[in-house]
Amino acid sequence: MNKQKRKSLEKKGWKFGSTEEFLNLSEEESSYIELKMKLSANLRKLRTEHKLTQVELAKVIKSSQSRVAKLETGDPSVSLDLIIRSLLALGTSNKEIARAISS
Repeated sequence: MNKQKRKSLEKKGWKFGSTEEFLNLSEEESSYIELKMKLSANLRKLRTEHKLTQVELAKVIKSSQSRVAKLETGDPSVSLDLIIRSLLALGTSNKEIARAISS
């Protein structure tokens, strides 16, 4: 957003800030969400690289297509454990998981 538009919106009472400020997240909570989102994005990337559909990945991890969709979007109802187990089921090494987290 350009500065002029932002100033105009601020004059009208709009406030700007980060997601962390809006949701009142602690640094730890924010880091956790970022970690989960990185792993979820990596899962989707790997699934498509393996030319698997969500249904096919669901069969591999003994879950449902809707759960895989939630895995790939970092849905709050999905645990980090399931994301990591899914990555491992696709043949991802510990080093590759660490690389995904640190990128």
